[in-house]
Amino acid sequence: MDYQAVIPEFVVSDIEKSRHFYCDLLGFSVEYERLEEKFLFLSLEDCQLMLEEGSAEELAQLTYPFGRGVNISFGIADVPGLYQKLLEADYPIHRPLIKREFRVENTIIYPQEFAVLDPDGYFLRFTE
Repeated sequence: MDYQAVIPEFVVSDIEKSRHFYCDLLGFSVEYERLEEKFLFLSLEDCQLMLEEGSAEELAQLTYPFGRGVNISFGIADVPGLYQKLLEADYPIHRPLIKREFRVENTIIYPQEFAVLDPDGYFLRFTE
């Protein structure tokens, strides 16, 4: 496995609840885990993410939403398919699926994207 240059790590309140959200709903795979540390290393296509259940002391210092001010963007191939899967699971959508327009140097691109909050309130944007 190749590691990306930047890999976010989230402190979560319940590792099993997060595992369900990321793996069962979003389709991430567990690359490896350390059960004794309540730690997961996940991947989805070229995206990687680490999750670790916080201690009681760590969690006492956090308030929902945990990721205030941070927007994590995941570039994946089938954005509409993942969006539909979440709708079918009746998972709350924070920002609906839209086609955006961005200028990248001299080129205009039109990716589709949507956003959800994970169980701890981390803001996740999925984009083409």
